[in-house]
Amino acid sequence: MQHVTRHFLDDDSGAVTVDWVVLTAAIVGMAIAVVTAISPSLSQLGQRIADTEVTIDRILDGGSAPGSEEDEETP
Repeated sequence: MQHVTRHFLDDDSGAVTVDWVVLTAAIVGMAIAVVTAISPSLSQLGQRIADTEVTIDRILDGGSAPGSEEDEETP
C-alpha cells in the first residue's frame, strides 16, 4: 500500500495540464480586456469609413460633397 501511495504522490504528469489551463485562461482574459478597450474606437472608425464611402459615392454620381457650397439650398 505504501508503494501505491508513494507512486501517487510522486506522479506529476497532470501538472503540465494545469499550467496550460492557467496560461490559456490568462490569454483569454487579456484578449477580452483588449477587445473591450478598443471596441468604442472601432465603432467610431467604422462610422467614419461609412460616412466617407457615402461622400465618395455622392461625388462619383455627379453630386457634391456634404457641406459644400453646391450642396446647400438657396432660398
